[in-house]
Amino acid sequence: MQSTVVLYTWMVRGHLHPMTQFAHHLTAHGVPVTVAVADVPSTGKSSETIAGLAASYPSVSFHLLPPSATRSAQTADPDADPFIALVADLRATNSALLAFLRSLPSVKALVTDFFCAYGFDAAAELGVPAYLFFTSAASVLAAYLHINVMRSTVSFRDMGRSLLHFPGVHPIPASDLPEVLLDRGDSQYKTILSLMEQVPRSKGILSNTFKWLEPRAVKAIKDGTPRPGESVPKLFCVGPLVGEERGSTVKHECLRWLDKQPARSVVFLCFGSASSVPAEQLKEIAVGLEKSGHAFLWAVRAPVAPDADATKRFEGRAEAAVEPLLPEGFLDRTRGRGMVVSSWAPQVEVLRHPATGAFVTHCGWNSTLEAVVAGVPMLCWPMYAEQGMNKVLVVEDMKLGVAMDGYDEATVKSREVEAKVRLVMESEHGKQIRERMAIAKVIAADALETGGSSAAAFVDFLDDLKISMLDVI
Repeated sequence: MQSTVVLYTWMVRGHLHPMTQFAHHLTAHGVPVTVAVADVPSTGKSSETIAGLAASYPSVSFHLLPPSATRSAQTADPDADPFIALVADLRATNSALLAFLRSLPSVKALVTDFFCAYGFDAAAELGVPAYLFFTSAASVLAAYLHINVMRSTVSFRDMGRSLLHFPGVHPIPASDLPEVLLDRGDSQYKTILSLMEQVPRSKGILSNTFKWLEPRAVKAIKDGTPRPGESVPKLFCVGPLVGEERGSTVKHECLRWLDKQPARSVVFLCFGSASSVPAEQLKEIAVGLEKSGHAFLWAVRAPVAPDADATKRFEGRAEAAVEPLLPEGFLDRTRGRGMVVSSWAPQVEVLRHPATGAFVTHCGWNSTLEAVVAGVPMLCWPMYAEQGMNKVLVVEDMKLGVAMDGYDEATVKSREVEAKVRLVMESEHGKQIRERMAIAKVIAADALETGGSSAAAFVDFLDDLKISMLDVI
């Protein structure tokens, strides 16, 4: 009987879906795979999501790990910090993970998501090789590896826009780091730092990127420069792992609308599965789009309150009643030229559609990779987590997009939306970005083909698994 590789992740699309794509790649090589998913209390609709994935990927087994029966007082407190509670919930799932691993006849390896890195404890108890699957950029990984060994006592928040120089990473303003990293004395900082400290425990790191996209960061990690004098796990760049929308045979109405538009003429706006903006910001976007004169497809989610913190974006919300959120008459004035859909659009398919010419994005790494694979220039509007870092990489390092000025202020103004849409769609700068994106698209596809850099890294990982098995027999 072949041993199973268990992939351990949690119930958030930006983490679950790339792990599922990785599982799909493994099964294509004849490796039995089970994706174990932590059903933490804050995510919801877990069984429905897992059933949908199981139907779409029949070669992959899925197992939902129940929440811990004994949650800590800190985690159960309704006023507890949501980020700290999430990490505590994931750590508390270790008992269920351990029981599941023990129930399997043979486990070849455990591959954990970064936020599930305490799962290394379960692997160590069973003597199973453990790997980390990192769903963000290799540049972010290099920064995280280095932050652990930095000796500065100054909080990043106090540094403002001062540039941080992580090994192998384009200089990043301190204020573009994730919120949880900004205050050294804060409990959130200590929580994320503790997660970062788990990374060197892994036998290897699987990164959802490809060598051409982040050459300096990849080289730095492989050379061990983010952690001078300390060990860095072996790096396998196996991306871009970008899936296709599965499960529905009905063509979405927005794709039928795109079929009628000229090539590369439409600006697509979508802020991912967990991002939203206040109602006033929606109006500014609408005015900017209208004044730009360009065609647009806009996925609008129900807005958050103006003073909502980032964690509120993860809360489930019903579909937005679109018309009341937008300026009076906007839909009538832009009818034919623009289309607004409520809450959701099939992003991968939209980006790959010939009519799509630009992408206004929150810079989540999955969305970034989807744009690269499709060859669509990005208008970067980061909102939370490491998206500010991704913005810097896309705009200043990769040269594959432009930034929306004001993303870190109260509101991005309509004139900025108009100006940046025109810049990408009309200017010489926009033409240069499109040309570089066309190159990136080809190289991204080549990376996954036989002989490509990511395909070779994937084979290298499979070879490493065989060596690991010999180590634990």
